[in-house]
Amino acid sequence: MQKHGVPALLSAFIPGLGQLIKGQIIKAILIWVIGGIVSFIFIWTWIIPFAIWAWNVYDAYNDN
Repeated sequence: MQKHGVPALLSAFIPGLGQLIKGQIIKAILIWVIGGIVSFIFIWTWIIPFAIWAWNVYDAYNDN
């Protein structure tokens, strides 16, 4: 649980934080910048921001 669950839980609340905890600094910064811009542009639809958030949590859970 701790190896996968903690980064996923952190990413569920703050996108990119799980990747940062796992040491994937570039990926965390890209999630903040690109995910933030794309989510802001497509805020009128909940599907794209939700998909970015869900991928972020899934990626933090995986051991990559």
